[in-house]
Amino acid sequence: MRILVVGGGGREHALVWKIAQSPLVEKIYCAPGNAGIAQLAECLPIKPTDLTALAEFAEANAIDLTVVGPEAPLTAGIVDFFEGRGMRIVGPSASCARIEGSKIFAKRLMKTYGIPTADFWECDSLEEGVTHLNAYYAAHSHTTPIVIKADGLAAGKGVTVAQNREEALAALHTMMGEKVFGDAGSRVVIEECLFGEEASIIAITDGYDLVPLAPTQDHKRIGEGDTGPNTGGMGAYSPVPAVSEAVAEEAIEQILRPAIRAIADLGIPYRGFLYAGIMITEEGVKTIEFNCRLGDPETQVILPLLASDIVPLLLGATDCTLAQAPVEWHEYAATTVVAASGGYPGSFETGKEIKGLDKVVNSRECVVFHAATTLQDGKTVTSGGRVLCVTGIGSTVMDSVANAYIGLSNLEFEGMYYRKDIATRALRHLSLD
Repeated sequence: MRILVVGGGGREHALVWKIAQSPLVEKIYCAPGNAGIAQLAECLPIKPTDLTALAEFAEANAIDLTVVGPEAPLTAGIVDFFEGRGMRIVGPSASCARIEGSKIFAKRLMKTYGIPTADFWECDSLEEGVTHLNAYYAAHSHTTPIVIKADGLAAGKGVTVAQNREEALAALHTMMGEKVFGDAGSRVVIEECLFGEEASIIAITDGYDLVPLAPTQDHKRIGEGDTGPNTGGMGAYSPVPAVSEAVAEEAIEQILRPAIRAIADLGIPYRGFLYAGIMITEEGVKTIEFNCRLGDPETQVILPLLASDIVPLLLGATDCTLAQAPVEWHEYAATTVVAASGGYPGSFETGKEIKGLDKVVNSRECVVFHAATTLQDGKTVTSGGRVLCVTGIGSTVMDSVANAYIGLSNLEFEGMYYRKDIATRALRHLSLD
């Protein structure tokens, strides 16, 4: 088979890495790819949102299957575009991808179909948002947390958990007044804040059956102790002690399956990956958000734990044979730590040489996934905010954490920053057991 992977981050490197292990695969292309992906696939100078160029390449090169990583091409309609030309592609249609592309659409869907989530208010203008906040704080303490979310795509950064009324009003003005997220913040959702343990439950589905993947826990904030602004994710690990089999089953039966049925009721089956960000509260599992694709950096811990071939799963999602695809998991744990450019998620410099990659040989204990790298004059240099994802693998979460940080200790580039407390919550859980 000839496979095209769309995207150029750590998630796509992990996908290419796993797909390359399949005996079914003859050739892998990646658009645009990165310096790490280039070691496994032929990288193409095509943007993930250039649907015409991607489709023309796939047609001209007899691509058997296209796998889409990022949300932007999915919400832009790449699946509809490819399927309209008779080509096989993994992912939801643009209509289905609205479950991530519009927070308001997702919240309405959850409310209509009884999918557990936080109470919310839709705001179409800054004035309306201020009115909702004033009404909320008239009934609550001014130090009660509340969540402000941009309606559209904001690269994982369009969410503010405001700790008081002043922070909430500031976030609202930033999104709707200053428009720091562009059109994505022209509408917002204001939500009551949920409390508990957060986790990610991702499944692959053909619109009827689903295969749940290993639960993970992401670390969104830039600072240790979960402080500072949100990022695209600074690390993740699996398994998650807080996600028992019962909790995972509750999330699948009360959140993922109902969401798939709800979208099918709209007339188009949801095919591809469906990601539910959940909060494990005292009242049970509730939905924080949906994403229409694999998570990043969650994928970088999920795929090293998948023992079986990923390609039959991908094919099964496209032709409704998912129930026939074998699924086996390693009895390991995995932790990934993100090395970011100094200044991220704010302004940062690129083009910094990365040293030590030759010292971290991909093995059973450690794999380095490139997230934002490129080749420049024969050297691997930084090209974005989240630069590398170093995944440690071990028999326990503690072992996997140690292996990730050992691998990371060999790497350096000017301004490199990473959190030193990834998976601390897991280790705390385990120490209490």
